Amino acid sequence: MFVYAVKSSRLKLIALILLVAAAVIATVYVSRNDTPAANDGAISLKAGNERELLAFFSQFGWKVDEEPVEVTEIIIPNEFDEVYEAYNDIQKKQNLDLNLYSGKRVKRWTYSVKNYPGYESKPNYIQANILVYEGMVIGGDICSVELNGFMHGFDFPEIQESTEAVTETTASTTTTTTAAVTNLNTP
Repeated sequence: MFVYAVKSSRLKLIALILLVAAAVIATVYVSRNDTPAANDGAISLKAGNERELLAFFSQFGWKVDEEPVEVTEIIIPNEFDEVYEAYNDIQKKQNLDLNLYSGKRVKRWTYSVKNYPGYESKPNYIQANILVYEGMVIGGDICSVELNGFMHGFDFPEIQESTEAVTETTASTTTTTTAAVTNLNTP
């Protein structure tokens, strides 16, 4: 506890009040700069409950079913093989990195996507996977469950893009990233 005695001179009292006010203003300023403002375009990675999980997807324009298709625990491997490196490349493009969570047990939530361009009339063809560690998003993807499907990050595809263009641009990573999802199933 801090105790400070002041003689009742007006000058000391005013100086003390100004010092306390400056400290309060500095604290408020620093705390506001540490938290991203709602309108600065920052993406919230909070995923502590189902409401936050659904809100995470909506930041990118995705509409997903409210109930997950699957919730499972996985362990991020200590050493990444070729498949995990390819999957982590998708994560790095969205400013996430699974290397930071090597050896950690995380939850994977899988949802059906309702509004993927070109697949609106094909329910359950497109899924959204989200990896969560201690209430925060650490990775994930949007993928097709078709035989020659695709996988990419959370960004919503351009409206002009056809699903064929999406498949062509992701064809080079389809084989390895599809294997990554399969490997994510093994604890």
